[in-house]
Amino acid sequence: MNCKTLIVALGLVVGGTVLAADPPAAPTATPIKRPSLKTCNKAATDKKLAGKERAQFVKDCQAGKPTR
Repeated sequence: MNCKTLIVALGLVVGGTVLAADPPAAPTATPIKRPSLKTCNKAATDKKLAGKERAQFVKDCQAGKPTR
């Protein structure tokens, strides 16, 4: 019975220190916001692109690359 009490007490001490630890710091840099698929498709439609050109345009647009 003494062994069980010791294990429980040890578990509480270790668990308490894990919970009391500081959470990881949030990243300070803001992530790069890229256009959504909907926005890129609308831009491709406005440029009257079709086929392979449209697919490449949308892919480049979503990647944040400059478009022609």
